[in-house]
Amino acid sequence: MTQVSLELPETIYSVLHCSPGELDKELRLAASVQWYQQGRISQEWAAGIAGMDRTDFLLALARMGKDSFAVDFDDLDNELARG
Repeated sequence: MTQVSLELPETIYSVLHCSPGELDKELRLAASVQWYQQGRISQEWAAGIAGMDRTDFLLALARMGKDSFAVDFDDLDNELARG
């Protein structure tokens, strides 16, 4: 597995009111949500990066107020027109 290193201010834990382990989980979730919302990765990949199963990832999206599924309305209109 690939490991990424970030340099953050020491005060980050007190600012975010979290432990190093919690920050790791938050960063993984934030990255996976961002990449999923951009359409760069699938739900399955996003859940794996976040260290969750797909159900928990979808629940996390809901808690964050993020869309679970990306909808292209032009594509949807085309699909509906085809019947």
